Amino acid sequence: MAGTNGKQKTARSMMLSLGVTLLAGGVMYLFIPHEDKEPVLKPVDYRVELLTARRAAPYPVAAPEGLPADWKATSVRYQGAENDTWHLGFHTPDGEYVQVKQSTEKPSKFIDEATKGAHATKATERIDGRTWTRWTGGRYDALVLPADTKGAGGATTVVAGTGSFAQLKQMAAALKPA
Repeated sequence: MAGTNGKQKTARSMMLSLGVTLLAGGVMYLFIPHEDKEPVLKPVDYRVELLTARRAAPYPVAAPEGLPADWKATSVRYQGAENDTWHLGFHTPDGEYVQVKQSTEKPSKFIDEATKGAHATKATERIDGRTWTRWTGGRYDALVLPADTKGAGGATTVVAGTGSFAQLKQMAAALKPA
């Protein structure tokens, strides 16, 4: 019975170690702040990037006019070296995301990337005299205006995101190319 005493001390030590670890974890949980709500997104001012893109792009760069103030622009970029790609992303009042993307890239590749793998449907939307095709599935739903459509000016335009088709349509209707 000489080994029994050693095994009891080992088990006791393990239980004490477990207790100290749980106590330390509980203290950390109580004193380290944690939030369950969504982080506040800071709106971006896209006017300078829009002016730059409109000067540099070989097509009329579209941006929304007249959207409600609670639609917040959260991302903007123009990449002239990458097929003159324009991107403008918005956070909607109900927490969804809607983006406008334009590019002179090969339409099939560009649309697949911009819509995150959506597929064309037979449904269309007539918005401001232009016919947009609905795309659905993948991560985003989208409205797509092909480059050869009046007003598109050599660039494919995609309005896509997690927002509803009503929100996508609202964005597409607000777009004004210049």
